[in-house]
Amino acid sequence: MEIVLASRNKKKIAELQAMMSDISGINVKILSLDDVGIFDDIEENGNTFEENAHIKASAGAAKGYITIADDSGLCVDALNGAPGVLSARFSGGNDEDNNALLIEKLKGLPQDKRTARFVTNVVCIFPEQNYEIRTEGKAEGYITETPMGTNGFGYDPYFFYPPLSKTFAMLTAEEKNAVSHRGKAMKQFVEKLEIAAKELNLQ
Repeated sequence: MEIVLASRNKKKIAELQAMMSDISGINVKILSLDDVGIFDDIEENGNTFEENAHIKASAGAAKGYITIADDSGLCVDALNGAPGVLSARFSGGNDEDNNALLIEKLKGLPQDKRTARFVTNVVCIFPEQNYEIRTEGKAEGYITETPMGTNGFGYDPYFFYPPLSKTFAMLTAEEKNAVSHRGKAMKQFVEKLEIAAKELNLQ
């Protein structure tokens, strides 16, 4: 069975391919957007992570491929859920600019008012079977005043995860995958895909 991941990120593709090894009874090959001839950028204009994931998954599904997509971001309670779906373009600049704007907006707030969560929504569309899988993963924490750690990317140096007493940027890739929003959402997806494969008689 071939599944298109609505991405051009080779690390994401390799990660999902590795996850597929946990599914028994079916052989899954992960393809990229480029592999199926989708070269244009997909406009992510949804109001929620789930809507954006569905928009991206629909691009591959429209060509007849089983397609999976995810969308993620940071939601800060004191900012009414911002930056949310605008996480990657919060400041209009790069990661450093995004973090600077975030810290400026939270300036002076005590720790208990800096609560936040990372959220990932995953959508997989099976066009021929008119079937969809949707999952969501969250990681709860708070935003620190100063960066800690050098791993990860984006807001990771400022996102403190209390269960491990570390920011996401202080975690190894393996540690982060085990507790992250995306890791949780993808694990649920793999579990649901195994069930769907049996129900839909996919090979």
